[in-house]
Amino acid sequence: MLTIALHTLRTRWSTFLGTFVALSLGVALLAVMGLTLASSLDAPDRRPERFATAPVVVRGQDTLSVPTSVGAHVSRETRKLAHPRAVPEATVAKLMKLGTVIADRSFPVHTEGVPRGLIGHPWSTAAFAPYEITAGRAPRTPGEVVTADWARPGQQLHTRHGTVTVVGTVSSLGFENPVFYTDARAAELSPESTQLVVEADATDVRQAAEGESVHVLTGNDRHLADPDPDRDREALTAMNALFGTAGGVTAFVSVFVVASTFAFAVAQRRREFGLLRTAGATPGQIRRTVCAEALLVGVLASATGCVVGAYGAPHVAEWAVDVGLAPGWFTIGDSKWPYHMAFWTGLLVALLGVIAASWRAGRVGPTQALREASVDAKAMTRGRLLCGAGLLLAAVVTLVLSLVTDPGELLHRKTYVSRPMLLITAVALLAPALVRPLTRLVAWLPAQLPGADGMLVRENAAAGVRRTAAVAAPVLVTVALTGSLLGATATLNDAKATETRERTTADFVVVPAGNTGLTASNGATGNTGPTGSKDPAEDPGADGDSGPAENTGTEGDSGAAENTGFDAQTLQQLRTIPGITASATSSSAVYVLEDGVALIRSEARAAEPAPLAVTADLPLAAGKVSDLDDGSIIVNEEWERHTVGQTVDVWLGDGTRKSLRIAAVMTTGTGDNGVYVTPANAPGAHVDRVDVTLIAGADPAVVADELRKAGGHVLTRDQWVRASHPGTDRNTRYGFLLVLGIALLYTGISLANTMVMAASDRVRDLAVLRLAGATHRQVLRVVGAEALTVVAVGGVLGLLVTTINLAGMRGALGLLSVHGPMRIPWPELASVTGACAVLAVVFSVAPAAWAMRRRTVELAGTRE
Repeated sequence: MLTIALHTLRTRWSTFLGTFVALSLGVALLAVMGLTLASSLDAPDRRPERFATAPVVVRGQDTLSVPTSVGAHVSRETRKLAHPRAVPEATVAKLMKLGTVIADRSFPVHTEGVPRGLIGHPWSTAAFAPYEITAGRAPRTPGEVVTADWARPGQQLHTRHGTVTVVGTVSSLGFENPVFYTDARAAELSPESTQLVVEADATDVRQAAEGESVHVLTGNDRHLADPDPDRDREALTAMNALFGTAGGVTAFVSVFVVASTFAFAVAQRRREFGLLRTAGATPGQIRRTVCAEALLVGVLASATGCVVGAYGAPHVAEWAVDVGLAPGWFTIGDSKWPYHMAFWTGLLVALLGVIAASWRAGRVGPTQALREASVDAKAMTRGRLLCGAGLLLAAVVTLVLSLVTDPGELLHRKTYVSRPMLLITAVALLAPALVRPLTRLVAWLPAQLPGADGMLVRENAAAGVRRTAAVAAPVLVTVALTGSLLGATATLNDAKATETRERTTADFVVVPAGNTGLTASNGATGNTGPTGSKDPAEDPGADGDSGPAENTGTEGDSGAAENTGFDAQTLQQLRTIPGITASATSSSAVYVLEDGVALIRSEARAAEPAPLAVTADLPLAAGKVSDLDDGSIIVNEEWERHTVGQTVDVWLGDGTRKSLRIAAVMTTGTGDNGVYVTPANAPGAHVDRVDVTLIAGADPAVVADELRKAGGHVLTRDQWVRASHPGTDRNTRYGFLLVLGIALLYTGISLANTMVMAASDRVRDLAVLRLAGATHRQVLRVVGAEALTVVAVGGVLGLLVTTINLAGMRGALGLLSVHGPMRIPWPELASVTGACAVLAVVFSVAPAAWAMRRRTVELAGTRE
């Protein structure tokens, strides 16, 4: 059998070329994924940046640690606080006895015409990075600053806190855009200091701070005081999720393509297997022959894929760094296990792909294949029908169960990425039963046109069920993945936008003057309700497409950008404008321990209840907004306890524990319904938005002018809704592009392979057309039209899968009280279907044109 398999591979190399390329590509991608994962696990420890030369850094309490228990096992859950506490004054007094204490004050600097993300610091902290003057001098007066080298000495900057003059510049160190003020001016702009540098012995500092709610940082731990200290870890986690998803899709589509190729190859070789059976071969020997062919192809393809993966991984790492998906230091290491994982997975994929085909080959009788007509009368086997029906039933049942038990689960990225694959597989298995009626339906109109072309296209495609199903299957995969993934994000984003529109009843929304770049990821914008009620730590897949993040302070950012709200003077002016009701709200968070095992963070919005009731229409399921007070909270239905009147124990944004009564309950929505508290329960939060509703008789134009004069960026309700429309984040976008690119590449390989394999079977058919009087061009036109018809059938099946998946998501949104349209991404579907059509036409017409170079009589006498 092995000898026969070797001879088969040599004589039918074109049959197995597509399988070889598909497997090689899959193994290469798996190797790249494994090497990336291994390199991220061996990541070096993050070194301090802002405080590289500081002896000791002391931070106020910035984490919440709560004991949890699972059975007899007791552990602690830790979360970053939304509002880190300042270092206690008593602790500062102790530290000052040990040496010089320098308070670090970090705050955003908003100005126009310069780089975004400017962070202000006291000049005395510049030496710890260290920053060194490259031009000019240090600041001496409140109106002087030192910046990075994007500015020049003498240049004036118009900031929210007044005009300042650049008197010096420093070289950029790459991790921030600093603006250094005098220490006194920095203290005025940022009165609270959540961390400080102590120039003293670390042991003495630890002894002085013992028992205090502070963290003493030395060595590499000083990086925890840097801006966004977790960015490397988060970037690596996101990158691993991206390549993990791509690897899963690669394995899925690889099995799909290999199985399709072997199934079609077996169907083509029925007469060959019949001859072997006539010569005495047993069904087991036939099966072993087919499996041996797959094993040989798998070994060669897997080895080739490992070599390609080793070459491609460093280039992928460079690309990930260039586009900002990976930290700048990221490189591929020298781990060996990813090659073993990729090789053996590729071999397993090859064997899994051939199992069904080998069983079918073994069932060929000694004379059955020799008598069988060219028409595929039994394309759908009983086993395939049962498997397809079972998977379809499983897809429908799991969808219904999710809608009944937990509709919110269907909105998570990990769900709407994986769920389509089950339905795609089911429809692909049932394709032989579906393609014949679909083909007749799609080709019905062309068949009514004058001439025989349309009728020939319809009958050829309908008669060759196996060939039609083999070509339609990869098109189905690509179209269904494109429609399901892109349609899911578009549907979810539109639902979030609908929530914003329905909740926002204010006539104007005012944000701090510097926050003019309103995007879906801008902390100054967002839904009227808080976002991110589902804690990212509990569901990493739920946060990829979330709406605007309301929390303007970045977790763990050393206080940088912590105070992005209105100053007291501006806020007072906004509130005293006549003819309006102003609701000033701020971003915060609360933490709750559910079932004693999970510490959940919920984004919170702090607001006064009376103005809030006038300027917003919260999606309440029970209770009233007006019942909110300093001893209560508004939660949503996702909370474990969500009955009006119940009491919940929570930790506020600064870690303070408090028991609050539930005043009202909001619906779950898209998962962005956080909680509402009063300002008294949001210590450390700064007002970052003011919703304004006009009193009857007030002139909108006059009010808008007054709002601008008070010092804010003013948006009308419609402008706010448009500006806060959520978008797909960069990691998700790159992930989908990678997944869809892989699917389209595999589709091209499968189409090319299937069309080339089918060309040999159609030589005599083409010759008959020529003998019947068809011209060379007419024959090629029929071949091309048939390819387009089959692609259309695959596109219809893909659209069917897309519609079912998106309908499930739309049903989940309806059950969660969210009203929004189902978005089918028609332009993207048209693009991928067009690409499939081009590939199908090229790889069907080209082999046919090559075959017809021989004389027609010779073609008519050609046998397999």
